[in-house]
Amino acid sequence: MNIPTNLKYTKSDEWFDPSTGAAGITDYAQGQLSDIVFVEILVEAGEEVAVGKPIASVESVKASAEIYSPAAGKVSAVNKGLSEKPELINSDPYGEAWMIKIEGGAAGDVMDAAAYEKYCEGRTH
Repeated sequence: MNIPTNLKYTKSDEWFDPSTGAAGITDYAQGQLSDIVFVEILVEAGEEVAVGKPIASVESVKASAEIYSPAAGKVSAVNKGLSEKPELINSDPYGEAWMIKIEGGAAGDVMDAAAYEKYCEGRTH
């Protein structure tokens, strides 16, 4: 399981990069969902988001899931290309598969990489 140390994580499996404002779903989440086949970003650039607000919906061959904002602030960018290549979430969840960027983002209840890894380990089997 890939858990970059520079990111912050939520218990609902979103990640947030405090240095760039980028947010998306974690490697753990994409692994649980399996093959992602559809992504819809629910917010637009310029919108204000609150912590916990739905920002995207993803569907896989196994299930669908809502993705929630890990931080509050103004959406500065939306990854429009993700809807055309939803499989990027499976191959590069922390890179090309970012979903939105939040400007002035104040992170909500987030964990560092070590705490998130421990949290995930406690959820398996």
